[in-house]
Amino acid sequence: MGAPEQIIMLRHGESAANIDPGIYDSIPDYRIPLTELGVAQARAAGERVRRQLDGQKVRVYVSPYLRAHQSLEAMELGDLVESIMEEPRLREQDWANFQDPAQIAAQKELRDAYGHFFYRFREGESGSDVYDRVSSFMETLFRHWAKADHPPNALFVTHGLTMRLLCMRWFHWSVEYFESLNNPDHAQIRTLHRKNGSYTLDVPFSQWTAATPQTTVLDLPQRLQ
Repeated sequence: MGAPEQIIMLRHGESAANIDPGIYDSIPDYRIPLTELGVAQARAAGERVRRQLDGQKVRVYVSPYLRAHQSLEAMELGDLVESIMEEPRLREQDWANFQDPAQIAAQKELRDAYGHFFYRFREGESGSDVYDRVSSFMETLFRHWAKADHPPNALFVTHGLTMRLLCMRWFHWSVEYFESLNNPDHAQIRTLHRKNGSYTLDVPFSQWTAATPQTTVLDLPQRLQ
């Protein structure tokens, strides 16, 4: 089959830490489960994905985090799934091991001032680190798509920032354009549709400030202090 006709990306549903960030200091991030609402969100997303697939098979790549696996399970895609591959490179941005909420809040303020792409959490990753690993993941995808038996659809069950960085890498967006984008909401879908050998994104990410995919640091006000 070759490259899929559509690549569907899903952010996981609402997690327990979205309701109570304090649990980060006692539960590893990758073990934090969905809430009841998160399960319902993923179930509704599954209905939308089934309509998109229209009876066709899909290969699933899922983040190893519990909330991603639970989202996939709640989607109830059944026999539409050709295979499921757990893919660590689709994980959430690493912030820390056990997270101290006060320290993370302070680092988030620094990140907002410094920039989300380049700021590296003291025990974790920068956005640019995630960009590098999703770039490596894309190389793996191209090898998979070189095989004739690949199904006509792919599904990534992942995280908000990872989705933005996948699209940044795919469409060669600039750093400043990435900085202008908001994460999708929980259990929201973005789809890359293939036509005439290239892909387009069905729904753009919302922006909190104006920028274009070609905006660079040269276009920003220059300040020396």
